[in-house]
Amino acid sequence: MKSSPENDDSKLENCDKKKEDLILDPEFFSCMLQPLPSNSNPNYIGIRRLLLHRKAQSSVLRRKDWRCNGKGYVAFRNYINRPRNWESSQIPSYPSTPGQSGQWIPSPSPISHMFEVDSWSTSRDLRSGSRALSFRTSVSSNASDTEIPRRKGEPAYSFVGMHCIFDQCKAMVTVIKFGHMSSDLLAYGASDGSLTVCTVSTSPAVLKQLTGHTKDVTDFDFSANNQYITSSSIDKTVRVWDILKGLCMRVIYGISPQLCIRFHPVNNNFLSVGNANNEIMVFNFSTGRTISKATFDSEVTAMDHDHTGQLIFCGDAKGCVYTVSMDSHTGALSRFHRNRSSSKHNSPVTTVQYRTFSLLSRGPVLLTFSQDGSLSFFSISLEIQGYLTLRCALKLAPRLHSIRASFCPLLSLEKGEFIVAGSEDANVYFYDLTRPKHTCVNKLQGHGYPVIGIAWNHGENLLASSDFGGTVIVWKRAKTS
Repeated sequence: MKSSPENDDSKLENCDKKKEDLILDPEFFSCMLQPLPSNSNPNYIGIRRLLLHRKAQSSVLRRKDWRCNGKGYVAFRNYINRPRNWESSQIPSYPSTPGQSGQWIPSPSPISHMFEVDSWSTSRDLRSGSRALSFRTSVSSNASDTEIPRRKGEPAYSFVGMHCIFDQCKAMVTVIKFGHMSSDLLAYGASDGSLTVCTVSTSPAVLKQLTGHTKDVTDFDFSANNQYITSSSIDKTVRVWDILKGLCMRVIYGISPQLCIRFHPVNNNFLSVGNANNEIMVFNFSTGRTISKATFDSEVTAMDHDHTGQLIFCGDAKGCVYTVSMDSHTGALSRFHRNRSSSKHNSPVTTVQYRTFSLLSRGPVLLTFSQDGSLSFFSISLEIQGYLTLRCALKLAPRLHSIRASFCPLLSLEKGEFIVAGSEDANVYFYDLTRPKHTCVNKLQGHGYPVIGIAWNHGENLLASSDFGGTVIVWKRAKTS
């Protein structure tokens, strides 16, 4: 059966119109005309940008066209985020039956009108984390990762959006940190053994790509002057890097995977390294020689120094937290306290972070986070050096990956004790440990994979997060009076 000339002409006109719409699309032009990063393949970059643009466009159209029982996507989202007393205000009340699963029925109540809105806005959905689609799950009586943040959020938790994105890495970004006392120097390590140093100033760019490790980078630390980086890896080595030259100055070989590392805060000639051989070893930065070591019950998975350098706080693979005394002049390690995990199941500690002061404890505090979702907040005794007292704790969903958490530096000076952590559902969550209920106060959405690493800059206006897919997002916090 042959088509008529009129049909052929109409098909050609439709094709020409689609091509014209694509050419005149300003978003397509802005996507294709972005400057290329250095050492990149133009063909790969062009195809990638085109596919990303079409992917975003198709998801928008699918959301606009989505329907369930005659209602659109936004109406369903608003129904999920309905107030707690919404059911009691409905007239009449309908019984919940399996046959009504996924349905919602309008009522003459005035509150129901807010759920009939069927418009869609890209910018609103991306920037308003508290109104995004989320579902409740029962994980613990304390908190849940998917808990919906309170609608009236803390003003200090407002973020204006993404400051910049680094997506050059093709492997999971395992650890991310800003430079010592720096607001724009950022580095991150990945599971392919690479270590990337960036600047996040007005013109974000990759400064150096440090390659040498053959397996996952587990941790790294900046020297006090940000001239050097020292890194640990599953490949059983510790490497010392000169950032400006982009060269590896020294390699220290071990007999087991090296899991965490820190420069001494006072004497930068000391390196403290925790390993899978149940040890913390102190090395001489200049010579690479071993100075001292301490043995524990399990693998040392995370660690941090206090500001004086006289104490090391570390966590092991069984969830225990230790306090170790260290001589700042000789590097010798001595007695330590142990705080056993209250969890029935042994779970590795992924984060140990020290902070000099907290309004909640009126003194120094310690944050620990375990892979089973246990987040603990300790006060540190000044009378008994390094003795830990649990002040409050939060139970989140168990993690499959070694996801990290961090204090919120500036925000913790307000009423409350605020923590930020990554999550398996690709969101960044903010928690207030002092709240008995509704501990989640905000969340950031933008990652496409589980969020692994979290870091604040020194100016406390930028928050960096990394994910399983290799993407690093730097979020810009809104200015507060």
